[in-house]
Amino acid sequence: MNERRLVIVVRADPVICGHSGEARNLAEVALHRGFTDVRLLTWPIPALQAAGLPLKPLDRLLPYSEGITVERPEPVGDYRVPDGRYLAGLTGRLVELLAEPIPTTCLSMYLSPHANVVVDAVASARAAGFPADVHTMAKAVGSDVTNVITSCLREGRFGAAAVVLTTYLAHDEVLAVSEFTRDQIVLAAEAVDAHCGTRFAWACRDRVTVSYPPIDTSAYTDLDPAAVEAALARRGLERDGYVLFLSRVTRAKGVHDLVAAYAASRARDRVKLVIAGTGPALPEVRALAGDDERIVFLTDVDDDEKPLLMRGCATYALPTKPEPDFVETFGIALTEKLLTGGGPVITTLTGGTGEAVGDTAVIVEAGDVEALRAALDRVVLEMPEHERGGLELRGRDHAMAFDRVRVFDQLFRAPRHVTLVDGTANAG
Repeated sequence: MNERRLVIVVRADPVICGHSGEARNLAEVALHRGFTDVRLLTWPIPALQAAGLPLKPLDRLLPYSEGITVERPEPVGDYRVPDGRYLAGLTGRLVELLAEPIPTTCLSMYLSPHANVVVDAVASARAAGFPADVHTMAKAVGSDVTNVITSCLREGRFGAAAVVLTTYLAHDEVLAVSEFTRDQIVLAAEAVDAHCGTRFAWACRDRVTVSYPPIDTSAYTDLDPAAVEAALARRGLERDGYVLFLSRVTRAKGVHDLVAAYAASRARDRVKLVIAGTGPALPEVRALAGDDERIVFLTDVDDDEKPLLMRGCATYALPTKPEPDFVETFGIALTEKLLTGGGPVITTLTGGTGEAVGDTAVIVEAGDVEALRAALDRVVLEMPEHERGGLELRGRDHAMAFDRVRVFDQLFRAPRHVTLVDGTANAG
């Protein structure tokens, strides 16, 4: 058998981030597409905890399939190296893998700092004379633009922005998670060019292609009704008896607006509001909810329970809105909810959410609390069954375009309409 290795450098589980899910799904499909060694190169859990990132319950993480290796290299150096110790561990381990004579595809997700790890490791391996038979791919996500490049531009730190773009373009293939993200990359590159006289925008327009998030659609479709009922009973919920917010709890996700809209709605008399997730704004949102017993907070929802809660809700609301440090550049949770069926999705056309939901969601203006209140009342109290059913069917059809097998094959240009090792048909 010819050996082939796939290494994905990413913030993997237990981080609550759509891109940890992307990495998992690409890795799982890679096992059936000829890769003999599939690895996720990621961070030690103590480093993730120390960073304050929202994390899933550690005792209920979904296992990876046999054949997928998750590596969490220990930091290099001691207290005299105040930063960069973990990066040294990641980069050094990747050099060790590249020293082996195995053709390798290396995908970095979330550019800062994972793209730097890949570029530095490849340069070091080749300079050392190792085989380094490697093809590199970098996938830019929302925060790469909104949290890194845009903040650099806002603060006049063009050198740092130039470093991000240079490192990105140093990969063999450069990808964006949505058309919106691609456009934002080009706009940011144009701003750097205008200030520095560089030509990043030309290169980005020419080279950046879109690779949508891969989703394990089978985890969200054909859910067992008994499992849904059991999950709701454990949480004291009833089918169609709650509005669901399930995402990171941050201001940019619109959760503050949702609490305000719910409190003013007529729907409040019919349904609870369930806020499922953790994040930096959780204390604020708890304070905003006050002693309202109809607002329920769940901070320990795992990957198995998530689709069951999505299926059982009266509506799923993610009124995301642009903030200086974050813009929703796709909205993976929206497509996951469309796959489960059940109550309609309420969201905004912020960033790439229109690509995630197509014409299958109830749309409100970002930041418009009154419009959000009206949407809650309409969906919960007034929407006829035939309209709900039509949204559900169209939503699932739209979301199937993001099936992980289809996305993987488009990304790696594999032959279409072939049979997987386990005998199931290619979703493409």
